[in-house]
Amino acid sequence: MAEEVKQEEKVEGKKIISTLFKVILGLVFLALGLLAIIKWLPDLLAVIKGCIGLFLILAGIITLAIAKE
Repeated sequence: MAEEVKQEEKVEGKKIISTLFKVILGLVFLALGLLAIIKWLPDLLAVIKGCIGLFLILAGIITLAIAKE
């Protein structure tokens, strides 16, 4: 019974370390993403402006497909 408790503690410890690693990795990715947006904001805005036309065309096609039914 004491061995089972030790094994459960090891499993719980590994889960905690794994979760902590995932949280830290997620925070690092969020920080890098934020820094990338700040650094390349003009380029990001150009991409968004370039995609507006394609988005409107897609919205129009979907609207026509819905109206057809």
